[in-house]
Amino acid sequence: MIDQPTHPDVSPVGDAPRPPLADRTAFQAELDRLRVREKAHTREGDAIAAARRRLPMVAVDPQTPLTGPKGPVPLIDLFDGRSQLIAYFHMWHPGRPAAQQCEGCTFNTSHVNELAYLHSRDVSYAVLSEGSYEESFRYRDFMGYTVPWYSVPQDSVDRLIAGRYFGILACYLRDGEQVYETYWTSGRGNEAMAPSYGLLDRTVYGRQEDWEDSPQGWPQRWGSKGGQFRSADGRPMAQQPRLQAGHDDGLGPLSDGRTRCTCPLHN
Repeated sequence: MIDQPTHPDVSPVGDAPRPPLADRTAFQAELDRLRVREKAHTREGDAIAAARRRLPMVAVDPQTPLTGPKGPVPLIDLFDGRSQLIAYFHMWHPGRPAAQQCEGCTFNTSHVNELAYLHSRDVSYAVLSEGSYEESFRYRDFMGYTVPWYSVPQDSVDRLIAGRYFGILACYLRDGEQVYETYWTSGRGNEAMAPSYGLLDRTVYGRQEDWEDSPQGWPQRWGSKGGQFRSADGRPMAQQPRLQAGHDDGLGPLSDGRTRCTCPLHN
């Protein structure tokens, strides 16, 4: 169940409590003590990443059909000649307008834009959306996403999702004409996509979500069931700049001139 947002879009801290005041020397001493733990955390993260690199892999049909801008395309083509692929499986609610699309997938996908760094490591990236390509691509167009976008036809879902669900981040390796899945994650594991959370974790009030261990009286205005990604009117927060920029809220027509969906919700 999604939290019902009750917060304003701009959330000043107002008269929320502040940390105790200290001089520079005392502040630095406390930070130095914390730094020991931060470095240990970083090194443990390095060790976990090393363990990921030693995981076994599972074969995936390289010809699994997907749908892209030019029609049907096999999974192996998404590598675009590179040896690795990262794919985010975007949830999609058929027939619903932009405001009712997945707030968590919108949050994750909105952070990923520049792919040059991945490409320099021989890694491609793509979003694989649930449901109709024509409908979900209009959302990509509405949101201004620039990353490669494909949809997963129903007969390909079992081959790629394999008993899981959309909202996962999966990594693949190509060896010649063969494709293998090497890692996947979901839930908080997907936070690797969203540097906003990493930045908020470094601020005094953190994410302002009610599960956090914060001092008494610290602002905690969001839950953790989806409402933290939606603004006061119920829309995914990342949609607000698109509306202000004049993007079509009805998810159509496409930028290349193709016709929009004919379902009642989009007309």
